[in-house]
Amino acid sequence: MNKKATKNSPSRPASPETIDIGLDAKTRGQAVKLLSTILADQHVLYAKTRNFHWNLTGHRFHTLHAFFETQYEALAEASDQTAERIRMLGAASPGSMKEFLALATLREVSGVLISGDQAIAALRDDHEAAARGLRKAVDALDEAGDAGSADFLTERLQSHEQAAWMLRSFLD
Repeated sequence: MNKKATKNSPSRPASPETIDIGLDAKTRGQAVKLLSTILADQHVLYAKTRNFHWNLTGHRFHTLHAFFETQYEALAEASDQTAERIRMLGAASPGSMKEFLALATLREVSGVLISGDQAIAALRDDHEAAARGLRKAVDALDEAGDAGSADFLTERLQSHEQAAWMLRSFLD
């Protein structure tokens, strides 16, 4: 075993894949960078939603507890699809919490008891921020000629817009 390899890391890097999907390495690299940030934000938002699911207080506990579960399950599926998109482009997907926290634009919160309105507002703000970031990424990837990643992210954008709308409806 390589002396520099640790118990939790591979002893040698995987061989680069040969990819011929009509995108040059520079464009794929740009897409991977954007997708990695989006994946990191998905993980932070997943953890925050799960945190609020666990630590929710107040008279709407049951309704919001179930709603947050639906949202974090959707985020788990979305993050899996995003990681797979990164792999389709020939790169390794970020996979550690350290990587996610370094790449994310959203910020995590500590586990404390939280009221329904506080949780809803925080998640709404994060979904809206994610939608803004995705909109910029879609535009950048369209301009770069990566229709596949742009289309993929458009669907993610719509999911965040819908989640933000649903969260806003709880505050009306």
